[in-house]
Amino acid sequence: MNTSAALDRISPSPTLGVTARVNELKRAGVDVIGLGAGEPDFDTPDFVKAAAIEAIRRGQTKYTNVDGTAELKEAIVAKFARDNHLTYRPDQISVNVGGKHTLFNALVATVEAGDEVVIPAPYWVSYPDIVQFAGGTPVIAPAGPEQAYKLSPEALEAAITPRTKWVILNSPSNPTGAAYSADELKALGEVLLRHPQVWVLADDMYEHIVYDGFRFATIAEVVPDLYERTLTVNGCSKAYSMTGWRIGYAGGAPWLIKAMAKLQSQSTSNPCSVAQAAAVAALTGDQSFLAARNEAFRVRRDLVVSALNAIPGMTCPTPEGAFYVYPSFAPLIGKTTPKGVVIADDEAFVTYLLDEARVAAVQGAAFGLSPAMRISYATSDALLTEACARIAEACAALR
Repeated sequence: MNTSAALDRISPSPTLGVTARVNELKRAGVDVIGLGAGEPDFDTPDFVKAAAIEAIRRGQTKYTNVDGTAELKEAIVAKFARDNHLTYRPDQISVNVGGKHTLFNALVATVEAGDEVVIPAPYWVSYPDIVQFAGGTPVIAPAGPEQAYKLSPEALEAAITPRTKWVILNSPSNPTGAAYSADELKALGEVLLRHPQVWVLADDMYEHIVYDGFRFATIAEVVPDLYERTLTVNGCSKAYSMTGWRIGYAGGAPWLIKAMAKLQSQSTSNPCSVAQAAAVAALTGDQSFLAARNEAFRVRRDLVVSALNAIPGMTCPTPEGAFYVYPSFAPLIGKTTPKGVVIADDEAFVTYLLDEARVAAVQGAAFGLSPAMRISYATSDALLTEACARIAEACAALR
């Protein structure tokens, strides 16, 4: 018995691997600070938890429609209209077991051998692997620090070929926190309008986590001519601190939504019925708590950016959204640790930080752009202050 060729085309998630390693060290009593997990440290709002408890009491513990209850689909329709000025019908809505599942369903349902998917780098770790699992070819388009970690119209045009089926746009970005303005999305839209075979997968998971007056926009909103060939993806995980509840969703063309449901019917079936009831409450309830959480994230962002930029050899841009920073440290590559180990690449660097400073981050190689690392600041100010001090001390010890 051998594993399948499809499975052999992918690798385990590096971010989940770091999280597992941190948990293992903590269980062993090691004082380690984990900055690898993409998970808010805030609790799920009480009114969302209350809705789940009430759903259990009402007996909403049975199968639902494969890709979401009617109530949740209506709530998502209302959310898209309220927040994004996008009009969808319930038959244009897919509800899935988390945002990753939404992306998986869409790509596996549409990508075949020979198809290409344009992915700006740095990218979320799962994008290329899902494309490769489906048999397609990831085409990595540069979106480095010289472009403020955003895909330029020129880079997009250069990446598109007759075989291009999708382009993935993630804003605000995991791992960099970079976010596209409406004008930047319009410029990308002008390129895409010249290539009618290319569909757009808009990953808006961090929509509600933005700073400094940044106004979020999504591409189907600002380029209406792309509406028919855009899948707008979102979920409850980040804004509502519901990572473990596993609810992702999307709005798009009815034929694509139906195809995703067909795939889901033979994989997970419906998302958890209780989590769906909680998601209805999250999307339709009072949204005012988001502002206070964003302010807390902004304070943490500024703390981390300032501390990392004070470290010789490290450069940390200020992100517009999400809860990550993506510092680069090219001058530190090639240096030697106190134990005589050469820092050959960013994986060696984050290994050094974990082994010696007891701080866990994720290497830039996992996201397609080195030498850098992703740090999540979704933890307390005190832990972030201590972590940055440890990183500074470890960097100062390099020779």
